[in-house]
Amino acid sequence: MTDGIHEKVIPQLADIKIDPERPMIITDADEVLFNFMKGMEIFLEANGMYFDWQSFALRGNIKLKHDNSAVEDEKIPHLLDQFFHDYAANLPAVEGAAETLEDLSQHAQVIVLSNVPPKYAEKRLAGLKRAGMDFPLIANIGAKGRVVSYLTRSLNHPSFFIDDIPHNHASVEEHADYVHRLHYIADERLAQLLGPAENSTARLNNWTELSDHILSHIETKEN
Repeated sequence: MTDGIHEKVIPQLADIKIDPERPMIITDADEVLFNFMKGMEIFLEANGMYFDWQSFALRGNIKLKHDNSAVEDEKIPHLLDQFFHDYAANLPAVEGAAETLEDLSQHAQVIVLSNVPPKYAEKRLAGLKRAGMDFPLIANIGAKGRVVSYLTRSLNHPSFFIDDIPHNHASVEEHADYVHRLHYIADERLAQLLGPAENSTARLNNWTELSDHILSHIETKEN
């Protein structure tokens, strides 16, 4: 069942306790639980850069203040690594995320599936706890569909996947199409740059809408 899952992710799965008799919510962290872009803008400002908001992608939009040139693509991974080192434990929480997840945890088991680099998983866990979202974390590498399939394979109740990245919804549809795929982008500026993910079940705009969707399907037991 772990075929295609990154070797650094597999050991983390063994630590996740799954109750097949409870619904499951699998949620991304950046731009779902945490305001990634607000933190990124602070980081860029401190390092002589800014985000140009021309598209949803980081590449091409991170620019140098002194001449407005785009940072070279090959430098983006290093910038992201430094950003997570500095901010993974300190990003501001999305409005309503902690309170809503706490309420939803009375009805479903909650797992955070984040593509934070595994070496910063402890920082991310610290950030989750600080923000009142002390849920199990999987620091994933790559597309998320196979991990979602693994986590939900034995469930007898509805399951839900929340993410801002369209290709993650496509991956979950490919490997676990029975999962409700909820497309949510917390930053309104980013949300305006990207329409609903083609492979999502629904595009929702805030945690109130996410909660309403999830609870309505849990109550009707609709898979």
